Amino acid sequence: MIDLTVNEEGLRRAVERAKERKVVIPTFEQMKDPGKIPQKIKDQLKNVGLWDVNPLNLFRITWKNEPVKHGGLYGGVNFMELPPELTGVEARILALVGKWFPTGAHKVGATFGCLVPRLVTGQFDPTTQKAIWPSTGNYCRGGAYNSQLLGCESIAILPEGMSRERFEWLKTVAGEVIATPGSESNVKEIFDKTWELRRTRDNVVAFNQFEEFGNYLWHYEVTGHAMEEAFRDAAKPGDRLFGVTLTSGSSGTLASGDYVKEVFPMARIAVGEALQCPTLLENGFGAHRIEGIGDKHVPWIHNVKNTDMVIAVDDADSMAMIRLFNEPAGREYLRKQGVSQKVIDDLPLMGISGAANLIMAIKMAKYFELTEKDVIFTVFTDSMELYGSRLKEMEEEYGPYGEVDAAVDFNRHVLGLSVDWMQELGYYDRRRVHNLKYYTWVEQQGRELEELNAQWYDAEEYWGGIRKMAPVIDEKIRAFNEMTGLF
Repeated sequence: MIDLTVNEEGLRRAVERAKERKVVIPTFEQMKDPGKIPQKIKDQLKNVGLWDVNPLNLFRITWKNEPVKHGGLYGGVNFMELPPELTGVEARILALVGKWFPTGAHKVGATFGCLVPRLVTGQFDPTTQKAIWPSTGNYCRGGAYNSQLLGCESIAILPEGMSRERFEWLKTVAGEVIATPGSESNVKEIFDKTWELRRTRDNVVAFNQFEEFGNYLWHYEVTGHAMEEAFRDAAKPGDRLFGVTLTSGSSGTLASGDYVKEVFPMARIAVGEALQCPTLLENGFGAHRIEGIGDKHVPWIHNVKNTDMVIAVDDADSMAMIRLFNEPAGREYLRKQGVSQKVIDDLPLMGISGAANLIMAIKMAKYFELTEKDVIFTVFTDSMELYGSRLKEMEEEYGPYGEVDAAVDFNRHVLGLSVDWMQELGYYDRRRVHNLKYYTWVEQQGRELEELNAQWYDAEEYWGGIRKMAPVIDEKIRAFNEMTGLF
């Protein structure tokens, strides 16, 4: 659960730091509906860049930012539709677009949900403590960035094999950057480094996205609401929201599926992972190239009992897709296949994990034989802006990309996607996946067996209790802002 016990001395110091840095904190309510943000804040944002290290950008932690790099305010939910000419399926596939968050990824929202509750209760003292952000992708970027905005020191931990762009940018915002052995699949190594810092330093607080319920709550409350709003915007008469497809990662984003199922009870949630590391599908292991999704364990914050399907994604499909969608020859080939120029221009809004999410949506549509009346939602966590080096690496490895390459990739890795490596989850299938949490979280990370069982056997009360916490946290945020006197 999210502990909201107040530490008076820590709170006093946090308020003083906020006064010094002129930090005003938005509420969950304002992140869902920026129309409730004070006009004074909006006026100031007109002079602030989207990636600027400026506390005002806390008010851009929303899916509704105007899609511009400087001075933008708010509009509708940022999403795009992937048409049948591109996907090869009749179902309508809609994707929320994360590029228009500060840092270019929605993880600033997840890290906000983890850090802010402790800051406004005084449990985290920004004057004496440092925030540890362990991650295989964008989470440590979002954590380091939000730490700067909120007047906190940060330590970013991520595998050494992640993209060069991540490391270069992190050096500009994080107080310390630690590279651990391995790549995307090496989650335990970042956990081990976190424990090492806890044992050897007395001024650190770890925000492990895989177990922090602030991550779950932010996506349930903000991302889930954005999906509902986007669906109601885009739906045609007779459309139904069939499902949500999301790679596992920290499982925070999967909480949006929990929200969607409450509003649309017939909707299904599909969780994805790399075929090269099929932990959920067959208790397997391995290494893969889909940056940002992590694996070899089941996150503590994954509500497995509410998950309907597992889909494994071949990382060769994801990597071929981003090359097809971003190389000039690939884009020209798509144009010849009847894909509109507008869609082609928007394809770079999808990063590598976004490609995996799209592949899942296509596979779900094929598996259930969906029609044009069915809508599947997914998320593009980040954009190709963060992966230019990967395109260069593939060119060095495979040579220049031409029309024949594009034809092969489109027909094999998009139109040729099959319904293999998929499983609908029955009761005991779900329980098998849930029980995998024991080995990581109880044996290795010190969580309680009683809580593990509560997640399963008292699921409605357990997860329902977390979902009700946003208004309570909002009260704490408003009280904190009043104490700073900045409004």
